[in-house]
Amino acid sequence: MKSRRPWVVGVSGASGTPYAAAVLRGLLAAGESVDLVVSRASRLTLLDETGISFRDAHWREDLAVWLARGADGKPDTFDVSDALDDVRYWAAGDLAAGPSSGSYPAKGMLVVPASTAAVAGVALGLSKDLLQRTASVTLKERRPLVVAVRETPLNGQTLKHMVALDEAGAVVLPASPAFYAGATHIQDLVDFVAGRVLDAAGVPHRLYRRWEGELGGATPRSD
Repeated sequence: MKSRRPWVVGVSGASGTPYAAAVLRGLLAAGESVDLVVSRASRLTLLDETGISFRDAHWREDLAVWLARGADGKPDTFDVSDALDDVRYWAAGDLAAGPSSGSYPAKGMLVVPASTAAVAGVALGLSKDLLQRTASVTLKERRPLVVAVRETPLNGQTLKHMVALDEAGAVVLPASPAFYAGATHIQDLVDFVAGRVLDAAGVPHRLYRRWEGELGGATPRSD
């Protein structure tokens, strides 16, 4: 039997919960196993941005509603009914959870979106919750860590923390949508950032149109 080696996805309290949903959908579509950590602060952001309450005791139902929602807020935009079988959820306060140990067989970790508080906590090795602890474990085990920072403007202290993460081996990936892929909908912009997160992790996807060296490639053409 093939051993399970998940990607750990950490969702912090920054604005940008649609980015996390798109990354989760992309991982599941690629056939990847996922371990999910949702911080306490991110629950407030999720409630504010989507109206969804994320509850420990009902995480599977709440996650299904969240992942089915489009970035424009429309429910049931995506069909995720059969995609959650290989998702495992860990409470943010559970510091005895599997991903808190380097012996837990994870492929790596994606923190999306990453707040400045999460960036600082990981850069300083604070491990105040499971998200930060798992990120620190990921770094010490030399596994891939992608930190999708969602904040603007950035102050000097946060920039120093981002440099520290880069020097420790993490990929610091600002949640900055690009327009060369021909975005015509808010979901396209969200999927571009999610796709770049998956690119950094080496996970195949078809979330955005890649640059092929042709000017005007993103411009709609009339026949």
